[in-house]
Amino acid sequence: MAEELELEPVGKKSGGKKKLIIIIVAVLVLLIGAGVAWFLLAGSSGEPAKADSTEQTQDKEGKAEPNEPNEPNEAGEALYVALPQPFVFNVPGNQRSRLVQISVQVMVRGADNEALAKQHLPLIESVLLSTFSQFTEEQLSTSQGRENLRTAAQQAVRDALTPVAGKPVVERVLFTGFVMQ
Repeated sequence: MAEELELEPVGKKSGGKKKLIIIIVAVLVLLIGAGVAWFLLAGSSGEPAKADSTEQTQDKEGKAEPNEPNEPNEAGEALYVALPQPFVFNVPGNQRSRLVQISVQVMVRGADNEALAKQHLPLIESVLLSTFSQFTEEQLSTSQGRENLRTAAQQAVRDALTPVAGKPVVERVLFTGFVMQ
């Protein structure tokens, strides 16, 4: 006389359905977000928007001028030429001289300018070293001073390469490492 008792659940748990709904909503939100991001980045052409390196502004007379008149006007892909070794030199200071190490890369446009920059690498290094030696500890200890150094180095390299290569070749001088001890 053992009777089997059958127990029925009092209420079904809907936890599985709730999890499924949450997962579906999360996937839809991600898909919508990805669609919006693609739409905003792609623009009207269907390709990701790119910054135009030849942007121009108009002056009062309506003439178009390049944004930076000292930039080479050659179209081409931006390529970077790393100088093989960092520059290590002493700069005079108030109490003692400091040791400075700067790693440099130059940005050029197009393969032709890249080849010219690599060909004239010793000239670039010489010009940079003489430019770096003109600055003091006080000038290099501020971010504005380092920016002034970079600008001066960029102009000196462009001025040195123009008579040799027939064009400025280098668009920008970039400091990829700067240490002063």
